[in-house]
Amino acid sequence: MSGARVAVVTSGAGIEFDEDLPLIVRALRADGLSAESVRWDDGSVAWAEYDLAVIRSTWDYVEHLDAFLAWADGVAAATRLCNPAPVVRWNSDKHYLRELAARGVAVVPTRFLEPGERFTAADLDGIGGADGVVVKPAVSAGAQDTARYRPGGSADAARHVGMLQERGGAAMVQPYLPRVAEGERALVFLGGVFSHAIRKDQLLTEPGLIDNDRMPHLGVTPYRPTGAEIRTALAALAAVPSPDAPLFARVDLVLDGAGEPVVMELELIEPNLFLAANPDGLGRFVAAVAARAAAPR
Repeated sequence: MSGARVAVVTSGAGIEFDEDLPLIVRALRADGLSAESVRWDDGSVAWAEYDLAVIRSTWDYVEHLDAFLAWADGVAAATRLCNPAPVVRWNSDKHYLRELAARGVAVVPTRFLEPGERFTAADLDGIGGADGVVVKPAVSAGAQDTARYRPGGSADAARHVGMLQERGGAAMVQPYLPRVAEGERALVFLGGVFSHAIRKDQLLTEPGLIDNDRMPHLGVTPYRPTGAEIRTALAALAAVPSPDAPLFARVDLVLDGAGEPVVMELELIEPNLFLAANPDGLGRFVAAVAARAAAPR
């Protein structure tokens, strides 16, 4: 749809720090679309005036989750939202890993400890084995409130779990997979089709440290995924509860002890798509947005 109005949805921090944001807006305009960056929490925005709203760097959504999900529902009622509101709601809580596993997708083994659920340090030892565990909130972004613990640190890991439960949320406990030291893989899909991938350094390098100021993407380099990694990522996308492929998706993978890829996270809300370093990916993103804008509602 030539001249379609597209809101590229961001946040205050996104406007300041998202290097992809101006590139996306310029590229969409060059393709004939009327695009502008818009904060999701700007109450003055008339969302119905846009033909399409594309979520990009709404980086503060976890801190305002209820308001953000209500916003997504409201925008979806006014115009087309990508990714759709039901997908956003589903992906906002990492309990979705259970659903992926139930569908036969290879994921990092995960135990969820709900608020009030009893556990012991010995329980955590049983999850992590010889390499320890990773503890994180079920609702989080950018590795917030996340840390790894060696087997001897199970008491500290248990305190971490208790802290997350006391805040009213579920905690996730996963075995630490040593081959993450070989790098995390992030595979980007646009319109359900593989676009590009990167490999990045592991984040949790110091056991027992919760560092909410760490940079989430270090040592980023282009990466050519294996066939097994592509198949695992596609299996994860096939489990998304939506009749249409997500406009954008990032599947984060790591290798298990046998060298097989397993899903760490499936990012469908505001993942970094690494478009600044990938002009072809930027072009494919613009084409995918233009196709959604032109499709009948």
